[in-house]
Amino acid sequence: MSEASGAPAHRYTAAVAGEIERRWQDYWEKNGTFHAPNPVGDLAPEDGKPTGDKVFVQDMFPYPSGAGLHVGHPLGYIGTDTFARFNRMLGRNVLHTLGFDAFGLPAEQYAVQTGTHPRVTTEANIANMKRQLRALGLGHDERRSFATTDPEYYRWTQWIFLQIYNSYYDAEQGKARPIAELAAEFADGTRQAPDGTPWSELTRAEQAEILDTYRLAYVTESPVNWCPGLGTVLSNEEVTAEGRSERGNFPVFRRNLKQWMMRITAYADRLVDDLDRLDWPEKVKAMQRNWIGRSHGAEVHFPVDEGKDTIEVFTTRPDTLFGVTYMVLAPEHPLVDSLTTEQWPSDVDSRWTGGASTPTEAIAAYRRQASMKSELDRQENRDKTGVFTGAYAVNPVNGARIPIFVADYVLMGYGTGAIMAVPGQDQRDWDFAEQYGLPIVRTVQPDEGFDGQAYTGDGPAINSANDSGLSLNGLGVDEAKKTTIAWLEEHGHGKGTVQYKLRDWLFSRQRYWGEPFPIVYDVEGIAHALPEDMLPVELPDVDEYAPTTYDPEDAETKPSPPLEKATDWVEVELDLGDGPRPYRREVNTMPNWAGSCWYQLRYVDPTNDEAMCDPENERYWMGPRPDKHGADDPGGIDLYVGGVEHAVLHLLYARFWHKVLYDLGHVSSEEPYRKLFNQGYIQAFAYTDSRGVYVPAEEVTEENGKYFYGGEEVSQEYGKMGKSLKNVVTPDEMFDQFGADTFRFYEMSMGPFDDSRPWATKDVVGAQRFLQRLWRLVINEDTGELRVSESDTAEPTEDDLRALHKAIAGVRADYTDLRFNTAGAKLIELNNYLTKTYGSAEATPRGLIEPLVLMLAPLCPHIAEELWQRLGHETSLTHGPFPEVDERYLIEDTVEYPIQVNGKVRSRITVPADADDDAVRAAALGEEKIAALLDGGEPRKVIVVPGRLVNVVV
Repeated sequence: MSEASGAPAHRYTAAVAGEIERRWQDYWEKNGTFHAPNPVGDLAPEDGKPTGDKVFVQDMFPYPSGAGLHVGHPLGYIGTDTFARFNRMLGRNVLHTLGFDAFGLPAEQYAVQTGTHPRVTTEANIANMKRQLRALGLGHDERRSFATTDPEYYRWTQWIFLQIYNSYYDAEQGKARPIAELAAEFADGTRQAPDGTPWSELTRAEQAEILDTYRLAYVTESPVNWCPGLGTVLSNEEVTAEGRSERGNFPVFRRNLKQWMMRITAYADRLVDDLDRLDWPEKVKAMQRNWIGRSHGAEVHFPVDEGKDTIEVFTTRPDTLFGVTYMVLAPEHPLVDSLTTEQWPSDVDSRWTGGASTPTEAIAAYRRQASMKSELDRQENRDKTGVFTGAYAVNPVNGARIPIFVADYVLMGYGTGAIMAVPGQDQRDWDFAEQYGLPIVRTVQPDEGFDGQAYTGDGPAINSANDSGLSLNGLGVDEAKKTTIAWLEEHGHGKGTVQYKLRDWLFSRQRYWGEPFPIVYDVEGIAHALPEDMLPVELPDVDEYAPTTYDPEDAETKPSPPLEKATDWVEVELDLGDGPRPYRREVNTMPNWAGSCWYQLRYVDPTNDEAMCDPENERYWMGPRPDKHGADDPGGIDLYVGGVEHAVLHLLYARFWHKVLYDLGHVSSEEPYRKLFNQGYIQAFAYTDSRGVYVPAEEVTEENGKYFYGGEEVSQEYGKMGKSLKNVVTPDEMFDQFGADTFRFYEMSMGPFDDSRPWATKDVVGAQRFLQRLWRLVINEDTGELRVSESDTAEPTEDDLRALHKAIAGVRADYTDLRFNTAGAKLIELNNYLTKTYGSAEATPRGLIEPLVLMLAPLCPHIAEELWQRLGHETSLTHGPFPEVDERYLIEDTVEYPIQVNGKVRSRITVPADADDDAVRAAALGEEKIAALLDGGEPRKVIVVPGRLVNVVV
């Protein structure tokens, strides 16, 4: 924002702010102002241990985008910086730094398009982002920063993978144990091989195959999203609801392919139960619980009519078994092939055939069609489709023959991939039954008048009895469930059990720009973990970064990852302890989730070459603190801030890795993140012309409530800031127009930290004017001299001290609870008071202005440092002091009461703070205006709300 000509020579302008900010950023860097000492190692102080309480503050890992930051990105970073600076001023040892989650698809896409190595692009993006973050004045310990793409970092990512790979989950002990201990139990006979063969009689390959079924990291055939047009497997998040790739819009097929998996399901119960021990938003906890989806119910066995197969179903409503009128298998279910008959039964309903001449043809066509849909589309599509397999199952509770269908609304990802369909109690099943002419039997008495749809409410059981001693009629749902489970177990038709929606974590990517697996395969195809002294396995250079692409419609192709082309790297001769032998490296790479699963542990000890992190450093920064957080404290960092979009996957994966490391004794904390806070988002107005095309928001003008671009009226909409909407505002622009401190104060003042809020550049000037007014209380704008009084005659008055200490108490509480907007409001209120009282005086009392400068420092550190120095202090205020509250000045001598008459405020009275209700009542009725309204009469009622108001009812 340009300054008006003729402005005083020493006014706080954008130019002055910029010079101050660069100077103090250089000072902080040169002096290591934000360096947090460790108890041991390279970052430990030479003269002993760290002093004071510790605070570990962390932002969610940013991805270094080539576009750099827009003003929405720094919101969380400024918030954590404010909190960290406040805690430093309280004398605490604060660990706050920022690294970069730098593996991922965008850099690889750019490499495919340009031939530029992803590392070159990534490092350039990191350098630009660091420049922008430095200009914000963020108080990071730069010694602890790194990128996940640094070999020194992913060496330890690979090491952690090997800890997981070389472990299994001991269900009896409820924790991970080394796989070597399991192998020893097989070898000494404590455990038996599945078929009873002595361990010593099994071949190496047979032993390896058995151990692999226990490992927490394993390879298996699993259904994945295979995109031939891109030549890679995609995550669910990369597939549109239409079953096409987000990038390129190619068809995506569900295929069974060999993939690395993480056995996160072994930890399902601990991941759910330990949420109760965390200081997290309830919304995020609920999202994790729903994702894990722990359900209590029954496993029911449905024998296939005239066959040897049995279909296993998990149901949370075993009480509705008498209402099962058909079954549905997911298209990927392994029994589909064996169940599908060669010809249709003579009485088949034509609606069941899909128009095919045989069940085999119908199933093959339907499977292909289903493979082109995303899981989301299959779940949410209301048009239920399916085909009959030609086979029937037997309902175990009543012996009824029920047809077996294949339908895409059933997924292999939950339960057993098969459902017992109860159309009377499930709307999806009802819709399918109506479409295909299948029977509907209600097993729960619906409310009176309820008809025409499935009934999902409670009620007594009906139509639910057999000749084998099972009668549910009249029972409530809970009792009917227990009775049914007992009958199933007694008759060998099933058992009570617990199921989870959570599936094992797909951990392979057919991409180049990711962490290589520290795994090689011998000539027999047996996997071998590389020893630690061979880590890191570094990515080789390749001539082409793109995976092999195929005919987009050819679902039968298989992926060939880019690393497959690096034959000199793939085919190696290694000595793994039994002499040099030929091996083949794993050519998939890890997902970028891997690097972000454990970065808090490397922040703790970033220069350690001997270990992921020293146990003493981890215990100091992340260990449980029962003295501070209670006996059930799981440990973890003290504050983790990031967007709610990471509520499930990143947080769940990180918790899983951390728990494995805890079980194996590598960390003292059971959880990585003790306290979580989700910041809101900054959104912005965007504008479209008559064609619906976005136009540059900064060039739009407003006239009489309408918006114009180039003379044409445009439409305004509100959404996320981004290049596609042409409404991006960059921090660089704000630094140039206002300075970083103004930008910081505006962002923190826009609203509650956890709320989304609209960006409005025109409003930033308000934050600038606040800082200019504060500057004028300290600095003479004309001469540049200090205008602070040192004399005894300028001592603060009683009113001054009340205003000051009220602000101190409020700002301390607001900073502690992350209420940065209200902290800013209190600083503005105090500044306005001082401006009104001393703005036209010769000087401001030092006893008032110094506390204000100190309180401002967490939000606006550069101007605070500058004013602190000009006030005569030789050291930085980074480590305090933060003003203390004098409780004497928080006690009010008098209280003002508004007086309502029949609900409307008519007057006010001021009474002593210790006045009782009778005294307040008498003062209110004696007030001149109220007495005139009563005109000698008595009110019907007088209500005194102590300390707040008086309500007179006439």
